[in-house]
Amino acid sequence: MRVELLAGLLALSFVGSTAQAADTSCPADESGLTLPPGFCATIFADTVGHARHLTVGPTGVVYVNTWSGRYFGNAVTRPDGFLVALQDTTGSGKATVVQRFGETPATGGTGGTGIAYYKGALYAEINDRIVRYTLSPGDIVPRGKPVVVVSGLPLDGDHPMHSFAIDADGWMYVDVASASNSCQVKNRTLTSPGVKPCTELLTRGGVWRYRADKLNQRFSPAQRYATGIRNAEGIAVDTTGRGVYTTQHGRDQLAENWPALYKPAQGATMPSEVLVKLKKGGDFGWPECYFDPLQQRLVLAPEYGGDGGKKIGECANKIPAVATFPAHWGPNALLIYGGTQFPQRYRHGAFIAFHGSWNRSPFPQGGYNLVYQTLNQGSADSRCEIFADGFAGAEKSPENASHRPSGLAMSPTGDLYVSDDVTGRIYKITYHGDPGADQPSTFVPCPSASAAAGTMGAPASTAAVTESESLPVANGATPEMVALGDRIYHGQVGGAACAGCHGAEGKGTPLGPNLVDGDWLWGDGSIEAITKTIVEGVSKPKQYRNAMPPLGGAQLTQEQVAAVAAYVWGASHRDAKDAIAKATPRSEIRIPGTNVFPESITSTADETIFIGGIGTRSIFRVGPTESTAQPWVTLESDPRQGVFGVLADERSNTVWACVSPISDTPNKSEPATVRLDPRAACSTASWC
Repeated sequence: MRVELLAGLLALSFVGSTAQAADTSCPADESGLTLPPGFCATIFADTVGHARHLTVGPTGVVYVNTWSGRYFGNAVTRPDGFLVALQDTTGSGKATVVQRFGETPATGGTGGTGIAYYKGALYAEINDRIVRYTLSPGDIVPRGKPVVVVSGLPLDGDHPMHSFAIDADGWMYVDVASASNSCQVKNRTLTSPGVKPCTELLTRGGVWRYRADKLNQRFSPAQRYATGIRNAEGIAVDTTGRGVYTTQHGRDQLAENWPALYKPAQGATMPSEVLVKLKKGGDFGWPECYFDPLQQRLVLAPEYGGDGGKKIGECANKIPAVATFPAHWGPNALLIYGGTQFPQRYRHGAFIAFHGSWNRSPFPQGGYNLVYQTLNQGSADSRCEIFADGFAGAEKSPENASHRPSGLAMSPTGDLYVSDDVTGRIYKITYHGDPGADQPSTFVPCPSASAAAGTMGAPASTAAVTESESLPVANGATPEMVALGDRIYHGQVGGAACAGCHGAEGKGTPLGPNLVDGDWLWGDGSIEAITKTIVEGVSKPKQYRNAMPPLGGAQLTQEQVAAVAAYVWGASHRDAKDAIAKATPRSEIRIPGTNVFPESITSTADETIFIGGIGTRSIFRVGPTESTAQPWVTLESDPRQGVFGVLADERSNTVWACVSPISDTPNKSEPATVRLDPRAACSTASWC
């Protein structure tokens, strides 16, 4: 099933009419990016893995940390090192040397996000540790093994990443993101209250500080530097070398978990993403508070007594944001520009890479871009612009975006590098004009968080044409149930957001498994097993990082659950139906063996055929695209009896067989009707 998301429904996803193409002085541009006048982009490297954060050494070598593991659904990864060194030896704007190093899947590594260059050494996150590699002069990769700087960083829960930044005094600031969405008693569950006080804050949901020059430090609550930050994945030191800023991924599921207080559109447009300046001992509000874009202030979260945005309570005492951005854009990286290559207006301001987020589903997506935010002595003026766009390609969505910005770094000459964690592309952005001249004032402004919240349109999928009518229907279901399930899955009914985790086409995302490939993690793929998973949820995922709460965290009725199960079953069996439609019509069916004497035949809607045989007392089965029958069930009956009649009843998932004597010889066995359950012997039938 495919749902086409219509473009242009929302200002959050646009590049306005004032956007300019790359300057004509640029070489042939294959990046696909839209940039301000005078800026050019090249594809510096490609397919390096799930590229997260990156850094640049003093000689211009680019170092990238790539990630795998459950964050990406335990997909197959490269067998070599998760760290990558990239060097351009020709001045072409493309890496001509690519060397991988560090831990591999064979050594138990899964990669990481954080990476930084500091005083001749490379620091990198790997699993639960931050390690340090010494780089010898003239080498672009280390010769020796790394030493451990910090270990024991938590990896469980919703956010296992640990980005970090090192200031001029050698302090390392580490993101230890939250294990949950909003510190509920039951994570991401309908109307579950918040834990009071949120004990998770002792070890999560903030920034920790360590010495970069000290080895074998252990993670503990004692090193917590600031709290109340759900996920400070974007973290950077300013041009003074001592001011530290972070972004925050705002909380999810206001509408899904609290439908009595928030409309679906509010869940997609609240809360704002924020930029904050760290302060030792500072509390920035999570989980008790979130930033309301319409009121432009922190308000009390529903888990902690909030009433949908009116109550302020203790949020009046939390540290406010420096700047705010539209909800669920996903700020994955932050860089405060200290170079001189770019025009003056970009000096000392913040570049933010927005990765996009599943939590806008089913409404139009936003982000998937690089923005520039002016900073002024620790506060922001009103100028924010869409600096680079076009990463996602034709569709901004977690499952279909071609590329998603994830990391930022600046070279010693002021070039800007941007990483992508979908295919592992690295972009290089340069300025070809006069950095001392006035930059043209034409730029694409960022949509304000308040304007975005007030103008959100209808769910993107309401205007799309779905294919639910073409899906097969499970036994006991109806086409009407499948159509209703389609609407619920795509967020049009019931407050669910199934497509957010599993993708609009059900093909899976890093948050949730593929529902259409027939590879089931829970149950056998039957409609009963699918229903059970929806009702009970998945508290301990086998491969994915986030748990699925009962009913997907929504308020679904029994009828709606049955409809979603019918839709998912149909979507997972569509390929089999398509194969049947494309198959060459069968002109004959062969039945192997001797003395079969076929007597009767019956079929199901998907063209599975069952044949009764008198001589062998067997029922044979022929798959939808097969032309040779195989024994399916042999009756344990008197050898003088045979199968005379068969009837497939799809409503009850039953094959009925009539067994009768094969001669007039008197015997003690009377004619009988035997009821058979196809599941008892079926191993490959799609009908079963």
